[in-house]
Amino acid sequence: MLPLRRFAGAYRRRGLAGIAPGAPREAADAVVVGAGVVGLAVARALAMAGREVVVVEAAPSFGTGTSSRNSEVIHAGIYYPPGSLKASLCVRGREMLYKYCAEREIPHKQLGKLIVATGVAETAKLDMLLKNAKENGVDDLQMMEGSEAMEMEPELRCLKALLSPRTGIVDSHSLMISLLADAENLGTAISYNTTVTNGYIGDEGLELHISESKALENHSVGSPMSPQLILFPKLLINSAGLSAAPLAKRFHGLNQVFVPPAYYARGCYFTLSQTKSPFSHLIYPLPEDGGIGVHVTLDLNGVVRFGPDVEWIDGGKDVTSCFLSRFDYSVNPTRCSKFYPVIRKYFPNLKDDSLEPGYSGIRPKLSGPGQPPSDFVIQGEDIHGVPGLVNLFGIESPGLTSSLAIAEYIVSRYLR
Repeated sequence: MLPLRRFAGAYRRRGLAGIAPGAPREAADAVVVGAGVVGLAVARALAMAGREVVVVEAAPSFGTGTSSRNSEVIHAGIYYPPGSLKASLCVRGREMLYKYCAEREIPHKQLGKLIVATGVAETAKLDMLLKNAKENGVDDLQMMEGSEAMEMEPELRCLKALLSPRTGIVDSHSLMISLLADAENLGTAISYNTTVTNGYIGDEGLELHISESKALENHSVGSPMSPQLILFPKLLINSAGLSAAPLAKRFHGLNQVFVPPAYYARGCYFTLSQTKSPFSHLIYPLPEDGGIGVHVTLDLNGVVRFGPDVEWIDGGKDVTSCFLSRFDYSVNPTRCSKFYPVIRKYFPNLKDDSLEPGYSGIRPKLSGPGQPPSDFVIQGEDIHGVPGLVNLFGIESPGLTSSLAIAEYIVSRYLR
């Protein structure tokens, strides 16, 4: 038998390598699947509440997926439908995140954001956003004439703009390092290169089948796979990001009506080759299908990034590849041809050949092309009827901003 404390100690950093066949069966208190920013925030919150936490991560390190492939923006809570989880958790999470970053000296800046209307038909949409934001409790937005906005940002061209002073940026890697350190200092164990391959819901409660990621890589598709460890957690948080829905589909005994369809949207970013930034604020066009538009963000070093665009991809059919995050994150340089005309609507002085391929990210979405945006889904026993299981689906933007609030929500609602 493999004692859980040995799993949480000797295998903390190096995964499950060396576990002999025979699938040891061990009890566990709280297991978090996924070491992205939300998973780490949840692990920290559970540990602060006195739970013995194990984080299981398929990748060799934390935050290698969506958490490290985004705009690193601290959102204000403007866009989301009033009463939605995205609205409430973004507004609450923003305040929690600014406070946490200030206390822990995590690099961040409250730059402010301008949402711009470049055509007459768009100006009414700014009024709608202002009304929506107020209903969400975001009451510090300022409507500006184009002349005012262009005085603030001389390179900008617009008819009207909405200023969001509380929008900012954060070093997401430093944030995750801090969350992980907090959790580990409270006794949390993390096992990298470790994949949850199946789950069963039976008389003994939740049963997790776990294997070393290398074993999954070498596994023949279609043949049965024997686990290297079986855990029986009292509490299981499925915070697996891009693979959260595919994993839930492998929880035998969970009514699959509660597992939403998963859609995947890849977004590419291009960087501005010139050294000096033309803007001091973040610049956003109005939202588009699948995202909030190709916008201007600045990192903490002043590098200017444009993106992301939206490219719908088929990402969930190959479950093994999904679990191992074998997504195509390459940036096709030719995609920049679609960026230039979009950006020049608000930045007409963008020079030819000034965009260089940056990076891409993939968003776990619950609505597809042409469908209205979906809310976060945080699903516990009160919804699906399985004691101790909490599924997190569709945790895309504003997931980074909301991470601490999501953790708070889970602890307050589902802690047993």
